[in-house]
Amino acid sequence: MTTFVDRVVLHLQAGDGGHGCVSIHREKFKPFGGPDGGNGGHGGSVSLVVDPQVTTLLDFHYRPHQKAENGKGGAGSNRDGANGHDLVIKVPNGTVVQTPDGEVLADLVGVGTTFEAARGGRGGRGNASLANARRKAPGFAELGEPGDRLDVVLELKSVADVGLVGFPSAGKSSLISVISAAKPKIADYPFTTLVPNLGVVRVDNHTFTVADVPGLIPGAATGKGLGLEFLRHVERCAVLVHVVDTATLEPGRDPLADIDTIEAELTEYGGLADRPRLVALNKIDVPDGRDLAEIVRPDLEARGFRVFEVSTATREGLKELTYAMAELVEQARSAAPPAEPTRIVIRPKAVDDAGFTIEAEADGSYTVRGNRPERWVKQTNFDNDEAVGYLADRLARLGVEEKLAKAGAQAGDLVRIGDREFDWQPTLYAGEDFVPTVRGADVRLEEKSTRASAAERLAARKARRRRPEDEIEASPAVEADDDEDWE
Repeated sequence: MTTFVDRVVLHLQAGDGGHGCVSIHREKFKPFGGPDGGNGGHGGSVSLVVDPQVTTLLDFHYRPHQKAENGKGGAGSNRDGANGHDLVIKVPNGTVVQTPDGEVLADLVGVGTTFEAARGGRGGRGNASLANARRKAPGFAELGEPGDRLDVVLELKSVADVGLVGFPSAGKSSLISVISAAKPKIADYPFTTLVPNLGVVRVDNHTFTVADVPGLIPGAATGKGLGLEFLRHVERCAVLVHVVDTATLEPGRDPLADIDTIEAELTEYGGLADRPRLVALNKIDVPDGRDLAEIVRPDLEARGFRVFEVSTATREGLKELTYAMAELVEQARSAAPPAEPTRIVIRPKAVDDAGFTIEAEADGSYTVRGNRPERWVKQTNFDNDEAVGYLADRLARLGVEEKLAKAGAQAGDLVRIGDREFDWQPTLYAGEDFVPTVRGADVRLEEKSTRASAAERLAARKARRRRPEDEIEASPAVEADDDEDWE
C-alpha cells in the first residue's frame, strides 16, 4: 500500500463564537446594580501553513474532518468568555487549495506561506455591552456567530526544478538514485514506482531538485493508468528530461516512438510547451542499447534535442547530464521575475455602498443580502421579544426598511435575511431608539387584544360607583341645606 497521497478533500469547520450573557448585578442593599453580562469569546479559525517537514497529504486522507475550537460563553460580573484556539494545518510545499468546483483559492509555495481557509465566528455581546442611555438594563444578549463551514480540495504539485519523464522501467528511479541521495524502490518490472520521488542534486555551486514522475503511458492525460494522477507534478518543473530505455525488448518500442508518445501526452495535458527538454538515452551498458542509441541520436538532435548517452549501472555520461541540467535550471531561475513582497491591498467601500442589497423574487418576496444584516440575524435570539425589537431598530437605522419600501414591498410581504423569513410590518418600527418598559419584552411585538387595559378597567369601575345627579338633588341633606340658605 502506498504512503503517498497528493489529493484529498478536507471538511473544514471553524469555531463558533460564544454566546453573550444576560446578568444583573445584585448585592446586599443593592438588588439592582445594573447589567454585568460578559461577552462571548470568538471562535477559532482554520489556517493552512507550509511546513518543510510535511511531504504528503496522507494524514488528511485518514482524518478529513478538521474543526477549530469554539469560543466560550460570557458570564456575570463582566466576565468575557475565552477565545477558541485557532487550528493550524501543516501542508507540504506546493499545495494548491481549490473549491470542489475547481476554483483556485490559494497556491501555497514557500515555507511559512499561510492561508486562512475558514474564519471563526464572532462572540456575542453581553447585556453590559448592549446597555445605553435609553436601554439601561437590556434583557437580552447576542448569540455567538457560527464559524465558516466549507469543503476544500488540496492538490499537491511537487516543487522540483527538473522532471524525469518516460515509460515505466525506463530507468528514472535508477537515475535519481545515482545522482542524488534519494533511495526510491527499484525493480525490473513495470510500475515499480507508484509515487513521485524527489532528490536533491549538487553540481559544483549549483543545487537543484529532481522529481521522478511515474505512470506515463499512452492515454495518461485522459485518465488512463496512473499518469493523470501524477502529471500535475510536472507543472512546476523548469526542465524536462526524457529518460529513454534503449535496451527494451518490448515489440513496437523504440526511442523515437517513446518520445513521441510522451510528448503527445504532455501536449494534451497542456501548459508544458515552453519547458526546455533534454534526452537521456539510458542503459548503454547493454551492447544492443549502445548500438541503438548511436543510431537514433542524429534523428533526435535533428529535432532540436540535446542528447546524452548514459548508464545508471556504470554511471557513464551522468556527469555531462547533470551539468546540462544545472545549466538549464540556472537559466530558468535567471529568467524568472524577481520575487516581490506580498502587497497589502486596501479596497475602500464606495461612497454609496449601503452594505446590503435587496432583491425582488419571482414569488413576490424580497431577499436582503449583506454581511451585517445576515450577521445580525444569526446573533439574534428570536425567543426574546426585546432582542427581536433591537434587531428591527438596527435594520431600520441601516436603511433596510427605507429600501424595502422603495423596492415596492408592502405590509405583510415575505422578507428573507439569511436563513430567516419575516412578514414585513413597516409600521412597527420607525428606526428610533425604543425605550423598553419590561426587560425581555417589546410592546411593539405584542398582538393587539380586545381585552381592556388596567387603566380602562379602573375608569369603568369608578364610573359605576359614581351616583347619578338626580339622586343627589333629591336627597334630604340637600333639601335641608336649601332651607338654611333661604333663612
